Amino acid sequence: MAGTAIDGVADAGADGALRRKPRQRRGLERVEKILQCAATLIAEGGSDAMRMSDLAARAGISIGSLYQYFPDKSAIIRTLADRYNAQGRACIREGLAEVRDAGALRQAFGGLVDTYYALFLGEPVMRDIWSGTQADKSLRDIDLEDSRANGEVLAAVLMRLRPDADREEVAAIAFLVMQLGEATMRLAISVDRREGDLLVAAYKRMALDELCRAAGCG
Repeated sequence: MAGTAIDGVADAGADGALRRKPRQRRGLERVEKILQCAATLIAEGGSDAMRMSDLAARAGISIGSLYQYFPDKSAIIRTLADRYNAQGRACIREGLAEVRDAGALRQAFGGLVDTYYALFLGEPVMRDIWSGTQADKSLRDIDLEDSRANGEVLAAVLMRLRPDADREEVAAIAFLVMQLGEATMRLAISVDRREGDLLVAAYKRMALDELCRAAGCG
């Protein structure tokens, strides 16, 4: 029944992917199972083919229970995308944390590009979700927000290397580099592997040249 708390669950708000946010262990475990089953179904047939009824059956719950947590398929995909984005942001922070000079910047950022490319080549769920975000405006907004957040992490590193740089210009460059990186990955996984490798290598060279210029390190 609408408005009734389930397992100590409370409304998550209009902007949340979850219709109801679990507070108790049973509710948290149920949401985790739903998301795990959703990832499995996406890996098997893609997000377009996933139906809420199939997900409920795979998770062993009623369709009504599923809708009490997630209002639609987009909410499930958004939750998964948010999780992957958070993991990626943590990886970027960790990878750039010790950068103190141009050589370290080139090595760290180049390594992050290679890591991301390998992840999207080898992880069908991430690949499907990332590609699928472009078909839904609300999901595209998540993609944009993620690029901006990652750009802020990168900009902080650039300002550390060049404290006298124009902060606004550095922020714009870092945001653009991160957004173009995501676009490059989407393009690279949509073509054959040899061409994809060449595209990623070209992006890495261009991005590193621009980042080093912005950081005043050549």
